[in-house]
Amino acid sequence: MIVKDIEVQVSDNGAHLIAMLVQLASQFKSKINIKKEDKMVNAKSIMGMMSLALAPGEKVTVIADGTDEDDAIFGMENYLSSAAE
Repeated sequence: MIVKDIEVQVSDNGAHLIAMLVQLASQFKSKINIKKEDKMVNAKSIMGMMSLALAPGEKVTVIADGTDEDDAIFGMENYLSSAAE
């Protein structure tokens, strides 16, 4: 299991950000969760991710557990911390 704190820097927000994150997370076999404050959701669930209402500047924790957890963390961090969408 890998746990990584990440600050959201993606310039896009709302439905597009959530859709891209779910699509990205779904490419990995590992279980991926995103935690914001006291709420944790499955990163592969569109409804769960929408409930987080992520916005640029917020800090989240990404937790990946599985055979490709290193790649999953790298991909999620790379997307969330990219300044330009």
